[in-house]
Amino acid sequence: MEKPVRIPGPDHPITLTASSAHVVVTVAGKVVADSRHALSLKEASYPAVLYIPRGDVDMSLLQRTDHTTYCPYKGDASYYSIPSGGERSVNAIWTYETPHPAMHDIKDYVAFYPDRVDTIELG
Repeated sequence: MEKPVRIPGPDHPITLTASSAHVVVTVAGKVVADSRHALSLKEASYPAVLYIPRGDVDMSLLQRTDHTTYCPYKGDASYYSIPSGGERSVNAIWTYETPHPAMHDIKDYVAFYPDRVDTIELG
């Protein structure tokens, strides 16, 4: 079955803006991400999500998993776990490596589930 592709619009708005925050994500006493270049993605009525450039993430602390999901607005999401965080940090990070054209700006960015890391500090 073919996956539907939808374009953000008035019925399902998605806005992407540069965040002015200094974002630091920690797990098990280690800094997993440290960025001043995050993007804030606000989708419909959902809370805003910070997307952090991969270059600001210590990818050596992550382990890719086989888990995937699909969003008709953004595309196929791949997931990473943070082994040092144990069971709680399984599939803690998602990324759209080949997002739909309307969301191309989140390519090479990752997002963290707040309840699967120790802290997401905004400075």
